[in-house]
Amino acid sequence: MALVLNGSGTIQSDDITLSGNANVTGAFAVTGDMGIAAADLPTGSVLQVLQTTKTDSFSTTSTSYVDITGLSVSITPSSTSSKILVFYDVNASEGTNVSHGYLTLVRNSTEIFKADAASNRTPATHVINTATQSQYTYSATYLDSPNTTSATTYKLQLKSSTGPAITINRSVRDTDLAAYDGRTVSSITVMEIAG
Repeated sequence: MALVLNGSGTIQSDDITLSGNANVTGAFAVTGDMGIAAADLPTGSVLQVLQTTKTDSFSTTSTSYVDITGLSVSITPSSTSSKILVFYDVNASEGTNVSHGYLTLVRNSTEIFKADAASNRTPATHVINTATQSQYTYSATYLDSPNTTSATTYKLQLKSSTGPAITINRSVRDTDLAAYDGRTVSSITVMEIAG
């Protein structure tokens, strides 16, 4: 690579200083780390992006929250002031008229994006209520402030209200009737945002 610098100015590093009327020609190589440190980027800059996709299916009859296997992502913030922007799309199904499912977003072991408590109603991020052969997509965007530089896991948890199966990436019926049933994919994405 040829580099020509003409005119007035100063270029300085630990190893070289060019000042005044500089003319550099010939082969020119730059070695070492030329990246911009995360701390030098302005507030709101995207520092890293991570994603996990789930292409298989999952089912639970648990009436307590359980992790959805394969639908979590771990990120290590570079600063305690960083925000983590979480996006997800989850395809889910349940199959009764008297039961439903709950889907909640969790940071490590703490629910972070759910409704306020109201009497005996279950606070959650989403309530899953579909027909047996149907799948609905449940999506959200949430800006979290984990205030840490330790590895942090974001995941989705699921439970059934009274015990009937709640499924991910397939319908509850899940037969080979092509006109009705199919398989889908879900994902969770996290972005570190400079604070």
